[in-house]
Amino acid sequence: MNAAIIGFGLGFFVALQLGPMSLFLIRSTLRSGWRVGVAIGAGIATVDGLYAAAGAGGAAQLLTIHPLRLALGLAGAVVLVWLGARTLYSAFRVRVGGETPSEIAGPRRAFLTAVGGTASNPSTIVSWAAIFAAASTAGLVHTTVSAILLVAGVAIGSLTWVTTLATGVAFAGRSMSPRSIRLTDGIAGAGLIGFGGVLAYTTLVAPAGIEPARTV
Repeated sequence: MNAAIIGFGLGFFVALQLGPMSLFLIRSTLRSGWRVGVAIGAGIATVDGLYAAAGAGGAAQLLTIHPLRLALGLAGAVVLVWLGARTLYSAFRVRVGGETPSEIAGPRRAFLTAVGGTASNPSTIVSWAAIFAAASTAGLVHTTVSAILLVAGVAIGSLTWVTTLATGVAFAGRSMSPRSIRLTDGIAGAGLIGFGGVLAYTTLVAPAGIEPARTV
């Protein structure tokens, strides 16, 4: 049980970092409501759990293959820039029933977009691999059961935070004007593009075998 509690704390506080998918969740919740925000949060938590499991299994070693790291990193940058550009487009055009199908899509589409956006940064695996290495050194991961509990705790902790964030944003959005929401779109879009640029830059300049810091 100790491993599950520690995993919960790790998942919660890692998810607490403001990153591109947090911005995307905030923007989408304001635009489309709580259910879409929670679906995005579930997508983020799903990938956090999967990457935590991959980190526990030593998958980070695959990213020492430079061509693979380069391809995944650039793909992630493209995804983030695309999400940012779409968000900026929403902020600056006149909105009189002009939403695109992707913007008014339901929770299922939002979940899949979040999974793709979160998984697009391969350095997340390295972050979780480092966390699991530290946990192993501290004697927290000494059996298969403890590893499973730690990974499950990570996923639940991450889901708890993103659900809390979506709920808070949904309540706050009730008192926000359309102009304020457009401003939020602009900030989120610029942030997503900025994160994409940073990921592309660090992917291109990092020597083989060295991973950029987590940005998702």
